[in-house]
Amino acid sequence: MSKQPLLRGSFLNQKYPFLFAGVLLMASGTVVSDSSALAKKSVETRSPSGQRVQKAKAIPHRGTAVPQAQEASETDPLGSPYPIPWNWIMKTYEQVSSTRGSGVRQYRTPAVISPDGKFAAYTRVQMQVKPELYESRVSSVMFVENLQTGELRVISATSPLANTPKPNEAADMPGVISVLVPVSWSAGGDRLLARQFEGGLSASDASDYAVIWERQSNRATTIAPGENVGYSNATLLGWSKANPNQVIFRAGELGDEKMPLWAVGMNGQTVAAVEDQPVVFGRTMRYAWAGPQAF
Repeated sequence: MSKQPLLRGSFLNQKYPFLFAGVLLMASGTVVSDSSALAKKSVETRSPSGQRVQKAKAIPHRGTAVPQAQEASETDPLGSPYPIPWNWIMKTYEQVSSTRGSGVRQYRTPAVISPDGKFAAYTRVQMQVKPELYESRVSSVMFVENLQTGELRVISATSPLANTPKPNEAADMPGVISVLVPVSWSAGGDRLLARQFEGGLSASDASDYAVIWERQSNRATTIAPGENVGYSNATLLGWSKANPNQVIFRAGELGDEKMPLWAVGMNGQTVAAVEDQPVVFGRTMRYAWAGPQAF
């Protein structure tokens, strides 16, 4: 399908939290997202990567409505209820650039566990820090781990900034952020929905794509709202409650007081989600890792 161009317009007049380089440089360090009220008792367990961990908090995520953006404790450039680790990105740049000047740092996200408890999806985010933010770069690798066998599968998007087949091409795109994070499993656990966030570190252009991975075929499909929407920014919110084969985006033009919801099918067909709402399935495991969360 045809994709909407990513870099459109300026966010200077946007009323959503799109302040990429100024105010958010003052954001606090690593903050895990939402949810203390829903946290269940801690249990002894292992991390998805097989490391021993001291405790993990299991947060129910089964068939629940998407939380409001303001409920998320992690700042997100698009106000997503499933934020990228933006606080960590900004704090890491501030610390490394002011001391060493440049360096590479990594961050491991919480894992989203499938409804049957057999699979975990999580992301390793990497930041290549340069003295100037517009020279830095943020990328990621998302894994799905079979918790019974330990087998790992790498999930990739085919969106514009993620689709860089040659390793040396990354050096030609400074100032870019391209991060894929898990959002939700399907109700049956046979599909995984992930959020592909793309934008510029020193610019104010950003948008989401949805990546749907099918467990049986090991196939990933990348979709976004269609050209009939006419949007500049889209935020992935979850599966469609009305149609499990669709996902819900919030999308519209810069400066809109309230962006409407859109339901997008696997083929990219996009319709207004007038009486629909996003839902998510699975459990989010926020591990108290034996080692540091950011390493």
